[in-house]
Amino acid sequence: MTKKNSEMLEGEVIILSIKDFFTKPMLKIALLPLVFTLIIMLVMFYTAAGYGFDSLQIYIEQTQNGQNVMIDEEAPFYFIWITSLMAFLFKYSITSWLVGFLIYTVGTIFIMMFSVFLTVIIIGFLTPTILNVLHKRHYSHIQTNGFGSFLSPVLIAIKSFIVMVLLFILFIPLYFIPFINLLAINLPFYYFFHKMLNYDVASTLLTEQEYRYIHSKKANTFRFRTLLLYFLSMIPSLMLFSAVFFIIYLGHGYFIELEKLKKVEDKNKLIEQDL
Repeated sequence: MTKKNSEMLEGEVIILSIKDFFTKPMLKIALLPLVFTLIIMLVMFYTAAGYGFDSLQIYIEQTQNGQNVMIDEEAPFYFIWITSLMAFLFKYSITSWLVGFLIYTVGTIFIMMFSVFLTVIIIGFLTPTILNVLHKRHYSHIQTNGFGSFLSPVLIAIKSFIVMVLLFILFIPLYFIPFINLLAINLPFYYFFHKMLNYDVASTLLTEQEYRYIHSKKANTFRFRTLLLYFLSMIPSLMLFSAVFFIIYLGHGYFIELEKLKKVEDKNKLIEQDL
């Protein structure tokens, strides 16, 4: 795959990234964290829901038998109101079935969405693994060296978050202007998205000097790539797989630029030797 990496068009990079995503190692990384997270979260939800329904059933039976049921007087008013409403609904089989169906259905959908969110976070920690697969598959002839410390991602995240909040505050007047408000709302999110994804991939592959050089030459190219990925991330059905693909796509971009840089360095070394 050393053929013409440095001359690849953007469309070819995207196609290559899609092909890499649908390989067995990448699909494992994309799906296994989701499956395990989903199973754990569903077991926890159904256990808690089952315990809650059992407790509610005991409460209903006690009230029907004329027993005094003590509810903490200091409990929030909405807790008392919801408990009374649920007890009333569960007195009748049809309403009991409907409420149970809705709770389990809505709860399951919420758990699935939350599991996808947790999976995206987990996959963020698997960036070195994903890039290592790409390295062995296409770029084994290139030496990679990451930069930064263990705390660097945390510091970058805090700094980017602060800037994002400041941008939200700065753009408040624009939120009331139709169409422009869409840009104003999304720009801070994009800034945070770009900073975190870009740093995550670049710091795994490059030295700090290599990153600065590539960024000085190709900053707009990588902004275009992360902007494309940001738009893709807004499609709910793609969020399930997007995190792994994002890392693959941006990883190819940095590998290609690193390959160009290495060729220039090798050429300069040969010239120096000849002199």
